Amino acid sequence: MANELTALSTIFTEFYYWVTVVFMFLIHVGFCIYEVGVSRRKNHMHTLMKNTMIVPLVTVTFYLFGWWIYSAFPNGPFIIGDLVEAPWATPWSELMGSHMGGAPASAGLTADDTASWARLNGVLWAAFLLFSWTAASIVSGACIERIRSNAFWILAVLIGSVMWIIDAAWGWHPQGWMVQILGYHDAYASGVIHAIAGGFALGILVVLGPRIGKFREDGSPRVIPQHNPWLTTVGLFLIYTGFWGFYAACNIPILDVQQGDGIFFSATNIYLVPTTLSAITFNFLMSLAGGLMAGYIVSKGDAFWTYSSGLAGIIAASAGNDLYHPIQAMFIAAAGVVFMYKMHHWVEQKFKIDDAVSAVAVHGYAGFFGVCIAGFVLWGYPSSPNPEYAVITPWGQIAGAIIMFWVLGFAPAFLVAKLLAKLNMLRIPMEIELVGLDVALEIKAEIAAKDLIGAEREKAATIGID
Repeated sequence: MANELTALSTIFTEFYYWVTVVFMFLIHVGFCIYEVGVSRRKNHMHTLMKNTMIVPLVTVTFYLFGWWIYSAFPNGPFIIGDLVEAPWATPWSELMGSHMGGAPASAGLTADDTASWARLNGVLWAAFLLFSWTAASIVSGACIERIRSNAFWILAVLIGSVMWIIDAAWGWHPQGWMVQILGYHDAYASGVIHAIAGGFALGILVVLGPRIGKFREDGSPRVIPQHNPWLTTVGLFLIYTGFWGFYAACNIPILDVQQGDGIFFSATNIYLVPTTLSAITFNFLMSLAGGLMAGYIVSKGDAFWTYSSGLAGIIAASAGNDLYHPIQAMFIAAAGVVFMYKMHHWVEQKFKIDDAVSAVAVHGYAGFFGVCIAGFVLWGYPSSPNPEYAVITPWGQIAGAIIMFWVLGFAPAFLVAKLLAKLNMLRIPMEIELVGLDVALEIKAEIAAKDLIGAEREKAATIGID
């Protein structure tokens, strides 16, 4: 690097994203603990392993093609333009590995590419990867105790390395076509991660069906109690903590935002609009508070819904939490919680949807609400520093919410789940579900052990050993 100031800025940015990735890892830890707390004892190891294997499967596929999709698809492609060249994001690129920023060895790269991407590519890739894990984990919780592991892993790769990163390229990229044409604004991913993952989960659940015993003969739902409320609580608090790191990861820490007319360095959001960590800290905590209070009131003090509503409140305010006043963030969070709570129970009763951890409500409905409400509250604000892009409007945000939840979330999940069900690959057999996935594995292991002992006894008998 040319001088100490440039080096300090670059290395600080590299370290900044590295720290946010460490914080965001807590989201995945929280989801694992949370899902085990909700699932019944007979399914614990299956629940854990199903979520654990998101890490290697989505990591490898996101390395192979997910990061490239984000960089190459902001135009659709073929909605407003062609594929965008992204030579630093292909798995065979020299910048998808160790690099000190020297002269490029590849024909498709320039010296500017290697200088800027050598230190930032890995940490930015990892930040987006942790978003991918989050999207897949949201889906995981909704369908616990009845989905086959292999089917879930196929769906996890689809949401984690394909669908959500397409919507990120469209609506969470400084040049995304939704930002340009619709004025789409979703600073901290109400729609880009949460609405799409909630819609995706709903698409699976429609095909997967409810757990055995969830609905009575008259169609009314039973409450299947959590195995361990303490684990559920700790899991959600870890998700809150990781989500705070997620907010920081959605910012760019040091950027000259003056656009050639003087010099003014600031942090920016994902759209390169100036913001501060102070601003988003106010709004993060106020939306958490609004969600918790509304959840306690609307659920009449139910612990599960109160803790879940804290997360839903953050999600409902996240689309505009770079621009809201803290009091606005609190009330928007509270309203989003009431909306998602009412929607959950209406959909559950009307359509017999069994969402084991209320993921569709907490992430999907709250995220959809958050994107739409931002269109009204922020009506007329610029969506981007580029004055040629559309401004934020209710119709742009509503169209964006529909694209996120229904087009990129529900539709592909429903179609792939239908195919898996047709191939008898989606749902575990009824007998296994009744006895429990962990118990079934224990029985299988016990049978195998008895067979082995029997074989050894027969072998011993043939050579005269008692």
